[in-house]
Amino acid sequence: MYFDIVFEKQEEGGYTVYVPALQGCISEGDTKSQAMKNIKEAISLYLEELGKSELKKLSKSVSVEKTRVKSYA
Repeated sequence: MYFDIVFEKQEEGGYTVYVPALQGCISEGDTKSQAMKNIKEAISLYLEELGKSELKKLSKSVSVEKTRVKSYA
């Protein structure tokens, strides 16, 4: 299975990474590569906990895209 993941660089250093399609599946790492390794492990553990019916629901496609919004503040 393939999942979109989101990396957020933290002010105090390191990265937080999460999977929008898997509610609550989140991890972190001191480097981007460490965060990637950690989220792969978190995804595996998350999927182990799901039943077959829930896994079928995950087949829906979720994508993450950027957009630009003009602010008047």
